[in-house]
Amino acid sequence: MAQTQRKILVTSALPYANGSIHLGHMLEHIQTDIWVRFQKMRGHLCTAVCADDAHGTAIMIKAAQNGITPEELIEGVRQEHMADFNDFLIGYDNYHSTHSDENREISSSIYKALRDNGKISVRSIKQAFDPEKEMFLADRFIKGTCPKCKAEEQYGDNCEVCSATYSPMEMINPRSVYSDATPIEKESEHYFFKLPDFQDFLAKWTRSGTLQDQVANKLAEWLDSGLQEWDISRDAPYFGFEIPDAPGKYFYVWLDAPIGYMASFQNLCDRTEGLNFDDYWAKDSDAELYHFIGKDIINFHALFWPAMLDCAGYRTPTKVNAHGYVTVDGKKMSKSRGTFIKARTYLNHLDPQYLRYYFAAKLNASVDDIDLNLQDFQQRVNSDVVGKVVNIASRTASFIGKKFDNKLSAEPIDTTVSLCIEAGDIIANHYEQREYGKAIREIMKLADLVNEYVAKEEPWKLVKYDATSQKAHEVCSIALNAFAVITTYLKPVMPHLVADAEAFLGKELTWDNRSELLFGQSVNTFKPLMGRIEQKQIDAMIEEGKLEAEAEAAAQEATQPKAAETELTKEPIEAEINFDDFAKVDLRVALIAKAEHVEKANKLLKLTLDLGGETRTVFSGIKSAYKPEDLEGKLTVMVANLAPRKMKFGLSEGMVLAAGPGGEDIYLLEPHSGAKPGQRVM
Repeated sequence: MAQTQRKILVTSALPYANGSIHLGHMLEHIQTDIWVRFQKMRGHLCTAVCADDAHGTAIMIKAAQNGITPEELIEGVRQEHMADFNDFLIGYDNYHSTHSDENREISSSIYKALRDNGKISVRSIKQAFDPEKEMFLADRFIKGTCPKCKAEEQYGDNCEVCSATYSPMEMINPRSVYSDATPIEKESEHYFFKLPDFQDFLAKWTRSGTLQDQVANKLAEWLDSGLQEWDISRDAPYFGFEIPDAPGKYFYVWLDAPIGYMASFQNLCDRTEGLNFDDYWAKDSDAELYHFIGKDIINFHALFWPAMLDCAGYRTPTKVNAHGYVTVDGKKMSKSRGTFIKARTYLNHLDPQYLRYYFAAKLNASVDDIDLNLQDFQQRVNSDVVGKVVNIASRTASFIGKKFDNKLSAEPIDTTVSLCIEAGDIIANHYEQREYGKAIREIMKLADLVNEYVAKEEPWKLVKYDATSQKAHEVCSIALNAFAVITTYLKPVMPHLVADAEAFLGKELTWDNRSELLFGQSVNTFKPLMGRIEQKQIDAMIEEGKLEAEAEAAAQEATQPKAAETELTKEPIEAEINFDDFAKVDLRVALIAKAEHVEKANKLLKLTLDLGGETRTVFSGIKSAYKPEDLEGKLTVMVANLAPRKMKFGLSEGMVLAAGPGGEDIYLLEPHSGAKPGQRVM
């Protein structure tokens, strides 16, 4: 019986437009794409949209550092993101940007609806301000020590270690991530969304089945403790949309980011005949709306977002599907270990379908983290995909081609293929419920069943004694028909593999036609479908990741040198070394022969140092405290045996020693009276 066609709109969380896509991002976009491809295979009208999240202070700052406009930055990043997604076989129907006319219009209209419904308040607040950059700082652009558990390097709004929430000024030793300056408090008028007015609505909505139980339980803690008004404005300078009738005030990025889903869909509707925005977003819409997101942004999607939509007269999501983080080999992704793997780095070495399969095999409907164990990744793909599924075709197609002129036998009496067909309903339900791991296990059971059947019947022995053995013909034909059904079930996960299988079988594989068998029909000449993962490919990927991390670190140091390399830190040094290690440091007297500014560097001076016949170049972050002309001719102390480091502006061949809290208070260490260039200090 034909099923009713569903109208489904699907979104993934919007990647931020100031960096590359990495494998952590890819988990979500692969999870989304598998579900969308499955729905389309089932014949439903399923539309998937996404966009780059293109607003905020970070984008403005990065664009300035790169000497380009924010618009140029975000468009370049968007093109990079689209290329990565395309090459990972992510098939969005539209990939847009939150910096768009559609988003400006919808964001303004939603804000006006909130305002006109009495859900916006305005009041002055004290806010962290960077005195060096002369700009207000969002909480995420302040780092420091958690006032509750004393964990270091935490953001200014919440602690990732103990989950405490606080204001930036409550932190221990807060600092701006842009200048390292200590923030000061400054008063400013801000606009707030009255989220507490939606307490009862959200208490019901979060328990309506829209969220996973784990998520609903977590949000209940927020609701039980009482909701707070949500600050939706930011002060100039800011890259984003100005709030209507509020000059110099801009929408906080998280207000217009989820509206970007609507804007991307509106952009698609404007270009697609028969696709109507209101059919999907109107209050009385009978369409389905699904969001796939990471668990770190659930509060925005399950509290602020539904409250805004409801107040502005729009429908709320059907489901908000949250997933966990990606770890690699059981640990947090690490740049130094080469496991913070960018999508493009992966693609330089491995087929994207390998990762799509591995993530699918481990994904379920929970918010649990997913571990990319590289050894297991290699073994599972090689064993399952190559050793089981592809093996069915590769071990039987040659007989069909060589012995039976690429024509399958008439349908024999056997239950192997029918068992594969019958499993389709169970597998479909697993896909529908986002239990991909369960679906994969069912598919591999079928592959095992077919391989065991072929191994038992041994067609290679049958043709050895009878080149035109009817039994061998039937065995291989049964195997290839089962292969067609099995690969149908893998089509949402491995679309290119299945496209190659379709070319071989001469048949488009759909869920509904899986029972239309190929017995008595001809197939095309078989070509190898997929190779094994080699260890050298993984090793090369990790090595490239390490090199990328080193290059990024060098570039970052060139523009924002770490305090430890130019001055003593403001916080106590916790790491300890023994005397033998300290004795290895070669401290030498150096004459500053020349000092000069470094173009486009905020903190660096370029020093030419004379060590008594040997000249070294050192880049030092002391620009805030010294003028170049005041340094020339002075003696200082340098670490002479520090390994040279390649930086954006050149090679730095050591380190000069300085102390002080920073800013104008940085003091170069001077040797004792009578010291000479090149003389060892200790």
